[in-house]
This record gives sequence, structure tokens and C-alpha cells, in this order.
Amino acid sequence: MRSLLRLLPYLRRHQRALWFGLLTVVGSNLFTVAQPIFLGRAVDAFSESVKSGTAAAGDLLMWAGLIVGFSLVAGTFTFFTRQTIIVASRHIEYDLRRDLLVHLQRLSHRYYQHTPTGDLMAHATNDIGAVRNVVGPGIMYPSDTTLTLVMVLTLLFVRDWQLTLLALLPMPIVSFVVYRLSTLIHQKFNERQEQFSLLTTRAQENLSGIRVVQSYVREEHETRRFESLSWEYLKKNLVLARIQSILWPLMFMLVGISIVITVYVGGLKVIDGELTIGTLTAFLTYLMMLIWPMIALGWVMNLLQQGAASMKRLAAILDTEPEIRDGEQTDHSITTLPGRVEFRNVSFRHTPEGPETLSNIDLMVEPGMTLAIIGATGSGKSTLVNLVPRLFDVTAGQVLLDGHDVRTIPLELLRRHCGVVPQETFLFSETIADNIRYGQPQATDEAFRRAAEIAQIDGDVAGFPKGYDTMVGERGITLSGGQKQRTSIARALLIDPRVLILDDALSSVDTGTEERILRGLGAFMKGRTSIVISHRVSTVKHADLIIVLEAGRIVERGTHDELVTLGGRYATLVRRQMLEQELVEL
Repeated sequence: MRSLLRLLPYLRRHQRALWFGLLTVVGSNLFTVAQPIFLGRAVDAFSESVKSGTAAAGDLLMWAGLIVGFSLVAGTFTFFTRQTIIVASRHIEYDLRRDLLVHLQRLSHRYYQHTPTGDLMAHATNDIGAVRNVVGPGIMYPSDTTLTLVMVLTLLFVRDWQLTLLALLPMPIVSFVVYRLSTLIHQKFNERQEQFSLLTTRAQENLSGIRVVQSYVREEHETRRFESLSWEYLKKNLVLARIQSILWPLMFMLVGISIVITVYVGGLKVIDGELTIGTLTAFLTYLMMLIWPMIALGWVMNLLQQGAASMKRLAAILDTEPEIRDGEQTDHSITTLPGRVEFRNVSFRHTPEGPETLSNIDLMVEPGMTLAIIGATGSGKSTLVNLVPRLFDVTAGQVLLDGHDVRTIPLELLRRHCGVVPQETFLFSETIADNIRYGQPQATDEAFRRAAEIAQIDGDVAGFPKGYDTMVGERGITLSGGQKQRTSIARALLIDPRVLILDDALSSVDTGTEERILRGLGAFMKGRTSIVISHRVSTVKHADLIIVLEAGRIVERGTHDELVTLGGRYATLVRRQMLEQELVEL
């Protein structure tokens, strides 16, 4: 339950509505608890009229009118209770979901390498919904039922304390049962939520990889795996439902025993003249009013246990400190970055106990230069360029931008000056225009057209029926690989970066289009820094500096001509690709 203390800042934010809601709870209870008194008086008046043989229609109408009037007022207060507390809970749900997304966006890439997307989806749906129930019904019903219990029990003890004690004999058993079952519910709810995370992860992976599933004819296999997880989820739900189903009948039975005791003992008192029929009627009505608080107690305990379990899961995410963030070392006086990139004795490991991905990298790239990086798969090319916009931080050494350690540059400023086209192209399920404008929504039409022309996407879009308003589908599925890459290049150019990083961003583009893109980039990036990763010699041969990575180390560096003359790994790659080209032409 301690995890629910995390909700206090959200409750304070909406405290005015919540306090007003609690006042309406008091008003609702005052007018509700008064009604059995009028009912008892009406029964006594009717009983007296029967005994005396005189009509009491006027008295009965008066009591009936009071009951109806008080019911209307109580109903009005209840309406405002829901309009304040329940509405506030929806606002808190909105705030919590927003804060979760904001926090997730601040977490580093390393976090997502170890956390399944489906697990995060479960947190953003089921867990936040369970927490909302705590700050909605979880506040409204306890305050309502507690006040009802206090008022009703006070009136019962005032009327007949002995009968009240007898009627309340089963109640301690109710409290004990609620406590024991609530603990079990908490445990089983946790197990159910964990299984739901596995289920959503499997569904998300299936849908994201649907083309792979269909290509390898694995639909039936994936269906069986999903059915297995779904069946486990069903079983855990049924276990939870069975425990919850015990709670309600048991509470009804115990309250029923109280009513039987009251009717029997109270009936004897009426016969002996110690109570009037009206008083016993009011007593029984009050006892019936205790049924809902007893039931609500069990239900609310259930909500609190579920909410506490969900808040604990959410807190585990919210308490995860972003590895990459502004801190005390951040120098906010830095406002411009011309674009000189330097790697000074840089080494990097993905995990403290893992092998070095990069070792002792020393490199300088002046503004206006193009750096090309060549190397086999797994040689550390992408890792190296990811250190510039601080997608990862170095393990040792320094990455500097214009003489500033990138860890001292405000993160937003650093990334706004770096245009990155990643190896795995990602487009949002929006229009082509929206995807290109993603990093700079307010860009002028002229800048937009220029970025599209340099990326060579404008000609393709001109052939689409809706042009730039064409929806690209999930992850850009309606576009070809080359069109997606060129859209991503246009997106990076539109932010007008000082440092442009192309991580194998031309691999799906034909050589003719590639040449036009590189020519356009040459003019656009004058005075800026370009870093290009590629396996094609045609992409890198005009670069000012080419480095060859192997096992995280620079094994060759120089211009195209210098490296060809050197006769090393780069020269071997050039000869191999020239031979491949000759074979294609033959």
C-alpha cells in the first residue's frame, strides 16, 4: 500500500475538486440517514391510527413527503459527488499517463534494449486504469461508507445499544475475511498483470513482424504460442475471479445473520413493549444501510490492492533515472555549435561486464568535412556515431563538439544540431509531409521543398494521387525501402543540422539516385560536418576522410586514393566491388 503514497502530488493538484466532493458526501449522508427516522415515525403513526381507529392520512403524507424530499436532496449531493471526485480521478489518470509517456521518452536507448514494448503497453493501459480506480471509487466509496457507518452506528447505539451489539456480532468476522482475502487478491492480481504483459508483448511482436510470420508460413505456430499465453492469462483471471467471488456471498451471509438476530431479538422487545414497531422498522432500515458499506469495504479493499500492485509497477518505471540527461555539469551558456567533432581516446562498452565495442578511438572532423566510416557488420560503426548526439555515453575518453564535451552541452541543443538518419528507418503512421516536418513543424515551404529535392523524394511523391498528403501506413509500409530512406533524409535536412549523420541511409537507393543525393548534400553541407556510414565505395569515395573500423578499432584512415594505394582492407573492398560491377555489366 505504501506505493499509493506516490499519488499524493496528483491528489494535491486536484485537491479543490476532491475537497468539494467530500463535502457533498457529507451532505448526501446527512439527508440519507435522516430518512429511516421519518419511516419509523410514519409506521408508528399508522400503528396508532389502527389502534385508535382514526385516520392518519395527513400524517402519512407528511412523512412520505419528507422522505421523498430528503431523497431528492441526497440524490443531488450524490450527483455532485460523482461530478467532482470521479471527474478528478479522470484528470489524474490523464496526468499520470502523460507523465509516464514523458518519462519513457527521456529514458535512454539502453533501457529499451532490455524492456519489451508489450510490457510498457500493459503499464500504460491496465495499470493506469487500476490506479485511477484508487483515486476515483477508491476515494469516493470509503469516505461515503465510513461516514455512513459512523452516522448509522451512532443512531443505532442511541436507540438500543444492546440490540446493536448483538446485530454487530458477525462484523469482526467480516473484517478478518476482508483482510485475508485482500492480501490474496493482491498477490493474484500481480500474477495476472505479469501474464498480461507477456500476452501484449507477444501480440505486439506478431503484428509488427507480420510480414516475417507470413513469409515463413508460421501463422499456425504463432497462433498456438498466443493461445498458450492467452490460456495462462485466462487461468490466472479465473483464479482471481474465484477469490473475489468468495468475498461477496460471504459478506451477504454475515450481514444476513445480523438481520436475523435483529428481527428475532427486536421482535421480542416489541412484544414486551420495550420497542415500538416504528423503531424496529427504522432499526432494520439502518441495518440494511450497513449492507452496502460492508460490501463496499470489500470492493474498495480489492481496488486498493490492485491499485497498489499497479502503482508499484508504474513506480518501478518512474523511478528509473535516465542515463542520458542534463545535470550539474551541463553548461547552459553554450548556445551555438559550428560542428567540429572530435573523438578523444574514446572507448565504449554496452554493459560494464561486456566486451569493448569501441577501443581508443582518436578522430577529428572539422566543419565542412565529410567523414566516411567503413567496416564489417558489428565493427562498431553505428555505436561510434551514436555517441555524438548522446544516444549513449562513452565508457572512457571524450566526445567533443566544438571543444565542448557533449556531456556538458544541453541535451536539447545538442540533438537539435544533429540530424540523424538511423540504419533502421522509422516513419510514423502519418502523411509524407508530416513525417518530413516531424523535427521542424514550422519550417517554411521553401525549406521543405529544398529538403525534399536534395533527398530526391520529390519526384516519387509527384506521382502519388495525394502527393505529400499521402498516408504512409504503419512504419511507412506503403513506401519502398528507398522511398522511406529518402523521406528520412529529408526529415533530417529540414532541421538544418550542423552535423549530419547518415547511418547506412543510402543502402536501398540505386546508384544513380545516390549520386544525385550526394551531389545535393555536398552543396547543402558546406561549412557543416557530415558523417556517412556505408558499405558502398561509391558512397564514400569522395569523402574528405575515410576510416575503416575492425573490432571497434580504427585500422585504416585516409582519403580514397590514399587507402587504395595502401593496399589494405579498403583496397580489397574496392577491388571486390569493382569486380561485382563488372560481373553485373557482363
